[in-house]
Amino acid sequence: MIRHGETTANRDAVIAGRTDVELTDTGRAQARALVGGEWPSSRMLFTSPMQRARETSELGFPSEQPQVHPGLRERDWGVFEGQPLSALPPREGRPEQGEDWKEMIDRVSAAIHDCCACAQGRLPIMICHSGVIRAARILAGDTHTSTRPENAHPIYFDWTGTRHQERSHDV
Repeated sequence: MIRHGETTANRDAVIAGRTDVELTDTGRAQARALVGGEWPSSRMLFTSPMQRARETSELGFPSEQPQVHPGLRERDWGVFEGQPLSALPPREGRPEQGEDWKEMIDRVSAAIHDCCACAQGRLPIMICHSGVIRAARILAGDTHTSTRPENAHPIYFDWTGTRHQERSHDV
């Protein structure tokens, strides 16, 4: 899983969620840095339908055509979208006019299963969002969502035989 490059909302510490915000110049440079990564040749690229994820995919994997998966989109924070990050409500539950955390986890679970099945044994690379990666951490067996993942920094979830273990991947 790869979180999109830095956006104007990331830079300005604003809750974006479902709001389609643009990558910054820094975010575009972060996405372009993915080109030089050591990626397995047997892979399949998936992206959130949101512009920031699609642009990260285009810049980071310019010769590949990703499959857009709606389940990889960011959480809808409802009335909190556009507010400062300091106004972010607790992750658990449903923000007013937004998406419930449990429903998001279920949506992300279905999306991950779909992407893995479609990849047919190839490495599924999913360009997505912080909230999607946090949900994946819960699905992998973590008891908390941990810190916000870095922008355009690949994260692997390796199967240990009993659970998934998160590890960073340098590009």
